[in-house]
Amino acid sequence: MMPDEKKFKIVVFGAFGAGKTTLIKTLDPQSSHVEAGCLGGTTTVALDFGRVLGEGNHIHIFGTPGQERFEFAREVIGRGMDGAILLVDATSPVDDFIRHLYDSLTSAGIPFVLFLNKCDCIGARPEVVKKEFSTANITRVSALDRKELLEALWAFTRSLPPHRNGQAHQ
Repeated sequence: MMPDEKKFKIVVFGAFGAGKTTLIKTLDPQSSHVEAGCLGGTTTVALDFGRVLGEGNHIHIFGTPGQERFEFAREVIGRGMDGAILLVDATSPVDDFIRHLYDSLTSAGIPFVLFLNKCDCIGARPEVVKKEFSTANITRVSALDRKELLEALWAFTRSLPPHRNGQAHQ
């Protein structure tokens, strides 16, 4: 890492199928992923991890499991994060799990952005999510569009408070 680079730990939260793994793989094709088979395909059981460099930033980006039962893993992965991305699927209804993630980030005082994914898909209802989380910083993205994701990520990191001694917040 260069001396003038800013280092960030960003954690991606969201429900099963929201696109967390896809987002991280799009940002970093060399990312790591721990998954298991499940009904309907595969699911993240531990975490995704990728690195993104640019705009003077060195970002470590972590994806969390999207099932409620993995709350302990989200807590461990989230320790020391500088900011979070709450990834919401615009084709799915806002449920109690998404509200829980939103409320947890808000009450913990973690800077976060809500990335609204799959807005271009059949059945997408981004206006429902925007109404539900009207006070949130919401950015429409496609987890498949690297340029769009990078622009949204850079905009988010520019909004984060400065580091203490170049270290992630504890």
